[in-house]
Amino acid sequence: MKRRDFMRAAGGASVAATAAAGAAQPAAASSAEGGEGGSGGGGNLEPDFGAYLDDANLYESAEDLRDQDEVTISVGGGDGLAFDPPAIWISPGTTVTWEWTGEGGAHNVVANEGPAEFNSGDPVDSSSATYEFEFTEDHAGITTYYCNPHETSGMKGGIAVGDDVPTIDTSGPSLKDPSHFGVDIHEHWVGVSVILMITVSLLFTFFMLKYGESPHTSGGN
Repeated sequence: MKRRDFMRAAGGASVAATAAAGAAQPAAASSAEGGEGGSGGGGNLEPDFGAYLDDANLYESAEDLRDQDEVTISVGGGDGLAFDPPAIWISPGTTVTWEWTGEGGAHNVVANEGPAEFNSGDPVDSSSATYEFEFTEDHAGITTYYCNPHETSGMKGGIAVGDDVPTIDTSGPSLKDPSHFGVDIHEHWVGVSVILMITVSLLFTFFMLKYGESPHTSGGN
């Protein structure tokens, strides 16, 4: 093969590989969009409690309990210094009952910020104490709360009431998902393949030009 012919072939392979990558990325993006649509749109949304619950014990995400009329929260859960669950999403008309476990010392339930103002009173060290509060339309929104003796120890909670509350999208990339840095793993493979193909083509071209046959010496006189 003459150098000119080889260069044309190598260039064509690189262009084809680049074109394949360009076609594959929109397809992957379309697939990802279809997946989000299939989840029902709001399936990846949860109430935004801000930074207040960042150091709350047991808190990872809010439990969606909007289909329940009554909800129970343990006071003194975990190692005794947590509300369990620490964050919930409920509908107006839901009655929340806090039940003391008797662990972690004396606790109480005090509203921190938000439309609902509740206070269970002085801290109680008991395994039978309870406190109830009914959340109505007047309490729609997000209310955070804490245990007065143990707020600095991370004994905090949050309650979102109603559908019209600030939310965050939890469908972003994480180390637990099969995607990294916001790019689907399929796109990673396409990119790696393209880079390898182009690199091999360029290296092969270099060696052919440097060590291959010269058009002046091949094919006889």
